[in-house]
Amino acid sequence: MFSGSPAVLHRRPACSHDLPKRKKLRVCRARRLEFEAAPAIFADSGLVAGVLDTCGGGSSTTHRMVSSAQASPEAASVELPPEQIYFGPSATMQAVRQRVGRAAGLNVPILILGESGTGKEVLARFIHSRSPWSNGPFVKVNCPAIPGTLLESELFGFEKGAFTGAYAAKPGRMELAEGGTLFMDEIAELDSSLQAKLLHVLQDGHFTRIGDHEERRMGARVVCATNRLLREEVANGNFRADLLYRINVITITLPSLRERREDIPYLIEYLRNQFNRRFERDVAPLSQETVHLLQQRDWPGNVRELENSIARYVVLGSEETFYGERVDRPARIVYEPNADGHIPLKRISQQAIRQMEHDVILRVLQANHWNRRKAAQVLKISYRALLYKVRQAGLPAKHPRQNVQTDLEVSPPAGPPIRKTAVRGTS
Repeated sequence: MFSGSPAVLHRRPACSHDLPKRKKLRVCRARRLEFEAAPAIFADSGLVAGVLDTCGGGSSTTHRMVSSAQASPEAASVELPPEQIYFGPSATMQAVRQRVGRAAGLNVPILILGESGTGKEVLARFIHSRSPWSNGPFVKVNCPAIPGTLLESELFGFEKGAFTGAYAAKPGRMELAEGGTLFMDEIAELDSSLQAKLLHVLQDGHFTRIGDHEERRMGARVVCATNRLLREEVANGNFRADLLYRINVITITLPSLRERREDIPYLIEYLRNQFNRRFERDVAPLSQETVHLLQQRDWPGNVRELENSIARYVVLGSEETFYGERVDRPARIVYEPNADGHIPLKRISQQAIRQMEHDVILRVLQANHWNRRKAAQVLKISYRALLYKVRQAGLPAKHPRQNVQTDLEVSPPAGPPIRKTAVRGTS
């Protein structure tokens, strides 16, 4: 669950390249501590390293600081959600939980599969935290984020003078992950040459820095993740079959959010509380009608999309934000053949009609400020028929609640300051 959180982006600073070297490093270290203290929900800790990279100006000393920040347990620590929230009560996630419990203590490669936004990195961190290597570093390699020409040096490290600009030796991510976990995110993005070198490391357990002849032992457990179907990539010639067989000793597939709808209410409440604390708000829980509506959505962006929707609700303070999200989207009908291979056209038609009715009724209700009698007249149906269709579509019976919150205001000097409290009302 989950993915980078947009709430941290506004805090991104950059060190001035005009500062003296020592002062620049002090500023970078202070910025690093600031980012480490920032709260995270289903977030990506790679943002810290990205900011520190901009502070370096290409110096090898700063590169070592960046790598150490990513490799140290303190810098890599992320506030993981509670297990009962991340895994939820759904049968599919409980099966994942059991598989994680059996695999966490084994020193074998693990492959995590799942759509984008399902929380593959968070699961990798869960595995690390429950493994015998939990006291070691958790080092992430974001394969598509690093150009192929630089990824080899980032992964294996290099010696001084190995290439132009290598003014000092630098350990690679494999070396920094010693005694911990090396997490290779989106491993399907590796080019063919790096795939062959990674396969050699996983087979022999040794690697060498660029420009060096000394073999070093690979002392980290490898966890890989991708949102692609690797067997199809192998069939298309984009991924090595022998590397696939090497990294998928244990495969864990994360279900999409639409396959675990019963977990959505727990995720909503957890995210609401987290964003209330982050934004210093006091937004009320969602109504049952809105929660039911969110459970019926397809969520193509999975938990990341849900997280952004809850953040928007906490910031704007109105449940109407959820009802405005779907209106402008075309109806998306999902159909699958039955076990006998037949496609139930009648059921698909009913589903399409329900989706269209939902969007039309919502538009008319919004246009008439949720006046249901006026909406019934516009739709040319009876009032009772509209009420029935509103319930059937999972829409709220009344106007979605708005949570109005204002900051502390200073009163005139003659009186004490007045704090305006949150007002919740329905129309």
